[in-house]
Amino acid sequence: MDANDVRGHLDGLLLAVLESGPLHGYGIIEALQRRSGGALQLPTGTVYPALRRLERARWIEGTWSVVDGRKRRTYSLSPAGRKELARRRSEWVRFTGVIGTVLGGGA
Repeated sequence: MDANDVRGHLDGLLLAVLESGPLHGYGIIEALQRRSGGALQLPTGTVYPALRRLERARWIEGTWSVVDGRKRRTYSLSPAGRKELARRRSEWVRFTGVIGTVLGGGA
């Protein structure tokens, strides 16, 4: 899967990955790959702009630190981000139910 396959769902995926705790940008990309069984291989050029967008929306919070002499930005889910994640999960369940009904071949 590539970035086009997750269009419209990337923000929710990023919020879900951060639910388990703070991660730096590359750690987020690795977590997406790991949790998707390798199906999600998103480039940094897709993930980092989305992280900045989520930070502007105040759904995540970023902090700078220095690790091994290198600056690193670590992101964590904000209280507003937890609410947004819950909303997106509810929307996803409803969406997949409708699509499943249609694709399931029912009358």
